[in-house]
Order: sequence, then C-alpha cells, then structure tokens
Amino acid sequence: MTPVHFAFSSAFILGLTGLAFHRTHLLSALLCLEGMMLSLFIALSLWTVQLNSTSLCAAPMLLLAFSACEASAGLALLVATARTHGTDHLQNLNVLQC
Repeated sequence: MTPVHFAFSSAFILGLTGLAFHRTHLLSALLCLEGMMLSLFIALSLWTVQLNSTSLCAAPMLLLAFSACEASAGLALLVATARTHGTDHLQNLNVLQC
C-alpha cells in the first residue's frame, strides 16, 4: 500500500467513524459526509491520472457535482431543522413526528 493510498483510505475511514460515533449534531454528520466525499473525489482523480485514461476523466467532476448537490440539500435540511426545532441535535429529531 502506497502512502498516498493509505492517506486517502484513512481519511475516508476517519470520516466514516466520525459519522458512526459522533452523531450528536446534524452539522457534524454533514461535515463527515463531506470529508468522505472529498477523499473519494481526490482518490478518483488520482486514479484517472495514474491510468492515463481520457474516458474516465469526467467521473471525478460528476462525483464533485453530486457532492455539491448533497451539501446543498444537507444545508437546506439543517436550516429547516434549526427553524422548526430550534436546534440541530439529532436526538431531538423524530422521523415519526413531522
């Protein structure tokens, strides 16, 4: 395993563990998801550069576009949650109570 591969794998695993174990605030969960998406973007970009392939060059940009859409939807949910409930604590949110 190269040091670059180890760095991106550890960044993804770190974001995944942060998402799994620190679920107190919605903002921290969204930041962990963004960290995971950025590590995937950089890894996919380096993979296409290493393969020297022109057919895969659009894949990192597509992933980045989906990541931006996910971030905007998450921030919209954060604002809506903060307005209705007054906080972004995930324990106060109940899916069954709309």
